[in-house]
Amino acid sequence: MRIATWNVNGLRARLDYVCDWLRTRRPDVVALQELKATDEQFPHEPLLEAGYHASVHGQKAWNGVAVLGREPPERVEAGLPGHEELGARLLSAEVAGLEILSVYVPNGKRVDHPDFRRKLAFFDALAEHLRPAVAAGGPLVLAGDLNVAPTALDTWDEEGHRGRIFHTEEERNRFRKLTALGLVDLYRARHPQGREFTWWDYRGGAFHRGFGLRIDFLLASPAVAERVREVTVDRDFRKKREGLAPSDHAPVIADLEDG
Repeated sequence: MRIATWNVNGLRARLDYVCDWLRTRRPDVVALQELKATDEQFPHEPLLEAGYHASVHGQKAWNGVAVLGREPPERVEAGLPGHEELGARLLSAEVAGLEILSVYVPNGKRVDHPDFRRKLAFFDALAEHLRPAVAAGGPLVLAGDLNVAPTALDTWDEEGHRGRIFHTEEERNRFRKLTALGLVDLYRARHPQGREFTWWDYRGGAFHRGFGLRIDFLLASPAVAERVREVTVDRDFRKKREGLAPSDHAPVIADLEDG
């Protein structure tokens, strides 16, 4: 089984690119973030033609999350209770025997901005929301853009960004709360010293210069983590492809033994 997560930075603007990726990489389940589309605007038909059923929690112009699967979902829940004002940022769907949660954590803007405190509160609520499901021990994956670089290995410039957004101890502590529940960072478990990034600014040639951050994750329960064969950052799909503009994020892919 192949699972993946990808912040597509506007699905309708990148639909041909995403469909190309789906046909090329052939994942079984995909969590998408930053759709920038309402439920009504979501392009179900092209994705069905590519072989994928979609569960969607959309929002006009901003945010929006989805789960794609080769099989229709058995159960879908949208939203993080108590944090609806932050937009469409969490969707849970049971697909192919897994509970997949697509999450898009608020950016936070700056440490002195009110949104930073809202970001930390979202993290805290997310951990409490997940606690019962993780404790139950079933196959669960929290997949998405967490907007935090949890260690020095996950940023191109630890010294230069220390104390700034994505690099603060407050954010990193929240990431550790998620793993303390029992969730496993699949990339880091497979590559303990790996230094691959998942996001690069469009400006200044950041992608080609290696100025990136690892802020997109597949965090899984032990029941899933023990099945992992490999985890990769799909850098090829951060590049322009035949005139199609990429997202500023690369997909993260995990290949699992069949359960």
